[in-house]
Amino acid sequence: MLDVAARIAFGPLLMAQARRLRRAALELPEPRGPRRGTVGQGGTVLRVLVAGDSSAAGVGARTQGDALARPLAERLARRLGGAVRWQLIAQSGLTSEGVLEQLKHERPQAADVAVIVVGVNDITKEVPLAFALRQRQLLADWLHVHAGVKQVVFPALPEMELFPALPRPLAWYAGMAARRNNRAQKRWAVALPGVSHLDMDGVAHPSLFCEDGFHPAPALYARVADRLADHVAALTAAAAVPQPTTEKR
Repeated sequence: MLDVAARIAFGPLLMAQARRLRRAALELPEPRGPRRGTVGQGGTVLRVLVAGDSSAAGVGARTQGDALARPLAERLARRLGGAVRWQLIAQSGLTSEGVLEQLKHERPQAADVAVIVVGVNDITKEVPLAFALRQRQLLADWLHVHAGVKQVVFPALPEMELFPALPRPLAWYAGMAARRNNRAQKRWAVALPGVSHLDMDGVAHPSLFCEDGFHPAPALYARVADRLADHVAALTAAAAVPQPTTEKR
């Protein structure tokens, strides 16, 4: 209800700030470099797909080596003690629905774990949250069926009020929308097999964004990759534990 009240009270100002921001926003390219590969030594222990919007693509970094997908694979290879095969399918500006369509178009290679970075564009493009969650459900289902994915991870949105590019009260309103997204996504994911929500509170800081004031700089991507690697490694370890069987009498 608070977000509705905020829109009523500050609606004209929020819209004016959003329009100015879109006009003045610095548009950065997606980083160069391969979008798939294998890192680590030994046999392949995990296949990882990273998909999503501009932050999944690594905007704010110069190369994929300083972005998200490859550093995540490198951290997982060290934690798991083997080779990790990774693939990135991402594009700036995608909403949850757009990510699903992009995956259907590009047909990812088979993976064990998928990390889906999405949600900021759902907020900035005013996609209803219920619709966005339905698209994420369809996305997870599609990955389970068509890419053999066992675990689909949806990281929480960062605290958007920390984005240096956002003026107040727009920053406050965006932060409130991000927290609403995170609460709903957490409730949604907990009931679904093979789907998890990962909290990202405390990872972002205003000093860790790139020059556009909106996307992570390499230092922030490194923090996100660390938290994701811990989560994915824990999921992998849990899946490797033999399940108890009921002895027949």
